[in-house]
Amino acid sequence: MTRSHLIKTVATLALAGTASLTLAHVGADGGEHHGGFLTGFLHPITGLDHLAAMVAVGVWSAETTRRFWIAPLAFALTLFAGALLAQGGVGFPAIEPMIAVSMLVVGLLLAARAKLPEAAGALLVGAFALFHGAAHGQELGGLAALLGMVAGTALLHVAGIGLGQLLLRHSVWWTRTAGAVVALMGLNMGWGLLAG
Repeated sequence: MTRSHLIKTVATLALAGTASLTLAHVGADGGEHHGGFLTGFLHPITGLDHLAAMVAVGVWSAETTRRFWIAPLAFALTLFAGALLAQGGVGFPAIEPMIAVSMLVVGLLLAARAKLPEAAGALLVGAFALFHGAAHGQELGGLAALLGMVAGTALLHVAGIGLGQLLLRHSVWWTRTAGAVVALMGLNMGWGLLAG
């Protein structure tokens, strides 16, 4: 990836960081999405808050741990668990604020290139993934859609890991900038929730 492509990617993420665009679940679209695997697969990819958080987890993992797959795997598994719990009627408090906090925290971890023990990193992103999963679980109907959601999430993590490995060969400022953009998206989403 050339320097101009990286600049365009970061600029696109920055421009996408409006609160109204980042809300991809209950309260933003006001309803459920019924469908099969493809509906679930596209759901995390088309919601900018989920997309940014999941790619950021992959980038952060690739840049800070040798076993870069642990945190993304924990995210995907607890995302699925959160979706199943929500579909089973378990209520999660403050889903939208927690998603905003997840973006802020993961963005700051990425911007700082903070290294955590692998278990601690997996636990942290897994806790946030429960809320992302609950948001999806309230909207998606059926096991096929949930499995599609996990597949879409895995794809975003793999893309993030690839991007993270690519950024390792470039200036650390690209990573810091991308992390700052994700953190600002989280702040913007939180501000939008408070203002609304």
